Amino acid sequence: MNELFRIGFLGITWIDLVDIILIAAVFYLVWRMLRDTVAVQILIALVFILALSFITESANLKSLNWILRRIADIGLVAFIILFAPELRRVLLLVTQTRLFRLFMRTSNQETIDDVVDAVREMASKHIGALIVFSRAEHIKVTVDTGVELKAAVSSELILSIFNPRSPLHDGAVVIDNTTIVAARCVLPLSSQQRANGIVLGTRHRAGLGISEQADVVVLIVSEETGKLSIAYQGVLESNVAPANVKTILNERLAALAAA
Repeated sequence: MNELFRIGFLGITWIDLVDIILIAAVFYLVWRMLRDTVAVQILIALVFILALSFITESANLKSLNWILRRIADIGLVAFIILFAPELRRVLLLVTQTRLFRLFMRTSNQETIDDVVDAVREMASKHIGALIVFSRAEHIKVTVDTGVELKAAVSSELILSIFNPRSPLHDGAVVIDNTTIVAARCVLPLSSQQRANGIVLGTRHRAGLGISEQADVVVLIVSEETGKLSIAYQGVLESNVAPANVKTILNERLAALAAA
């Protein structure tokens, strides 16, 4: 393949240029996600060693290149072991990007199943709950009022959050795709005080209020009655039968995704 240009003894082709740009973009994204952690210092050192090994290989310095590659291999393994939490954070952030969702359209069915299992149990025990389904960036102000979690959705975690003895049980949980983004979030109250002939409590007014202001679906469990309600586009569906909650939730979330 024809060379574009040369840097000393190195000939650069189009393939080399694309390869360099892609690698640089990957390292830049990883650096941005880790820049506030100690891990970024080790990452920079690894990049420096890899660059040196590339230069020594091109210069045919075989012994020095072999040493640098062994150091890089050991350093990479140590980096993965020592900074596993930071790497999990990077992977979680990547899976929440629009580009990832464009190519990896994951089903929300497992998430819905976990949520429905949890709310049915809470309803039977009269444990109040407020669960908001939304893209986190759409209601960032609301998310910022709560406690950041960024945890995978599970029925056990939802039950733990809304346990009356939990410090996170007050307020709302925000779910983005398959992730519980935050808990104990404060929602704006609706000006409506009655719906379907029923006086609304604070939890129902909060769920209705956020649905009036943003594209969200809100699932509400009444602490007093144990009944389920769903708020969507400023409309509150009261007394939803536990057997029907999954079907209605699927319909509302499908409409939300299509909007």
